[in-house]
Amino acid sequence: MVLDLQGISSFTDFFVICSGTSEPHLKAIAGAIEDGLRKDHGVRPVSVDGFPASQWIVLDYMQVIVHIFRREKREFYSLEDLWGDAPRVAWELAQANR
Repeated sequence: MVLDLQGISSFTDFFVICSGTSEPHLKAIAGAIEDGLRKDHGVRPVSVDGFPASQWIVLDYMQVIVHIFRREKREFYSLEDLWGDAPRVAWELAQANR
């Protein structure tokens, strides 16, 4: 899920919120995001917080903050509800032709 926080938040423009099913899955998602953004766009996170055992990893790219949760933690913290006034961004997964 992508939340548009422009005009609502003073610290970022977008939240990307996703879920993983296990600690290795969280680590793999975070690694794939970091690797993909670095390789494709030359972008690195300003900071990375949390770790798989905490069940919540945050990648801070300043204008975009990526939250990767275990499903149970995502439901508990419910960022989608906390930022309920933020519009959801419609997006499609790009298919890479390799």
